[in-house]
Formats: sequence, structure tokens, C-alpha cells
Amino acid sequence: MLQFLKFVRAHAPEYVFVENVAGIQGLDSRTGLLGEFTRELRRNGYEWDDGQILSQNYGVPQRRCRYVLIASRFGKIEIPATTHGPKSANRRRYRTVEDVIRGLPVLAAGGEDVADPMHRAAKLEPINLERIRCCQEGEGREKWPSHLRLPCHDGHRGHSDVYGRMSWKSPASALTTRCNSLSNGRFGHPEQDRAISVREAALLQTFPRRYMFCGSMTSMARQIGNAVPPRLAEVFGRHFVKHFEEHCGNG
Repeated sequence: MLQFLKFVRAHAPEYVFVENVAGIQGLDSRTGLLGEFTRELRRNGYEWDDGQILSQNYGVPQRRCRYVLIASRFGKIEIPATTHGPKSANRRRYRTVEDVIRGLPVLAAGGEDVADPMHRAAKLEPINLERIRCCQEGEGREKWPSHLRLPCHDGHRGHSDVYGRMSWKSPASALTTRCNSLSNGRFGHPEQDRAISVREAALLQTFPRRYMFCGSMTSMARQIGNAVPPRLAEVFGRHFVKHFEEHCGNG
């Protein structure tokens, strides 16, 4: 964060946008690097707002909790209002796994779509194939018979998403840098006996259907998991444009 602060000092941008893991550097206490960053923003004439957000509230089909900070040199600014919510709310409904990956070509574990090199899935060992076949849509390791269970999970209630299948009608769990790996989260396809492909991961991060990543599957998954979802970036970008027009639209 202090490296980013060097750019802010050097270039004095009209707007600043920070997105990072929730709870970064004592969010509430304003201590540590974050506290130093916000104090420097104030000293340089910025107004700012920050907090934790859920990406699903902004049209990303993913339960991704993030910390965001936005700042402006043109006056008071606030985190934009949410655009999506439950069906009862006066907003567009949450986007779901079904909305973005239903209808892609069927793949087996280790398979690849000849028309799209990013629509390929990681190979699975026979025991992991057996594990995912024991799970229905939305289920996880709690459905495994005893011979498939891992000793490290005995008496352990955490990490319940690992080896789990996604649900069609819900947003996905937060994608990580291992989002194409069945054993690293709820990254199993809702129906097919495999982890999601790198294309499906990119779509769940709201990248365009034809957007291409480069590198190995591991590298592409890392790029996807580390990215700010383009839909989220768009919402904040439009918010900055509106703020600029309101404060500087007359010249």
C-alpha cells in the first residue's frame, strides 16, 4: 500500500481506488499502513470513504467480501449504492452461477473445448472423481462415505467448502488464485464431475466471454483470482464519472 502511496504523491490523481482483502491492517482502528495511507490522503487534499463490500451487491455472481477505499480531490465522496440484492429489494436480483456459465460445452475432468482453449478443466485423481460423484449440486464433503474422508477433517468444522459443488441458483463462493482446483474451495461444477474450467472462473469474475488469459492453467487461475472483477470496476468507474460531472461539469 505504501508503494501505491508513492504514485499518489507523485501524480496527484483526481481519484483513488483501492480494493483489497477484507480486514486489511486494522480497518476499524486506523492503525498501521492503512492509517498512514489515509492520513496522507487527507494531508494531500483528498476526501475519502471506505468500508467492506460484498461484490454480489454490485452484479458480480460471487460472494466476495472485499475492502474498498475511494478518494477524490474534488470534494466529499461516498462508496456507490448497491445495484443488486434479494428479490424483495428494489434492485436487480443477484446474478447466479447459472446466469453466467450454464450452456457452456460439457467437459470431463482434464478435458478441453477445441473451440476455446480457456474452457478446460483440471485433471482429477480417481479418488477425487469418486468424491465429487458423491455430491449433488450445492453439496460438499459432508456427503462423503467414511472411506473418502480425509483425516485432517475429522472433528474440524472449518473449510467446509473444499471439494464442494457450486449451486446453480446462487452466487459462487469467492474465487481464489486456486479457483480451478476442486480441493481448494467450492469450485466443483454444479453438475459435471470436475472443477470449473478457467473460462468458467473468468466468467464468474465477470470477464467478457472472449477475453483471453495467457500462461499455464495455474497461472491463468492466479490471474483470475487476483483480479478486481471488471463489473465491480465498472460500477466504481461510472461512480467517479458521475462525481466528476457533479463537481466539475461546468468547467
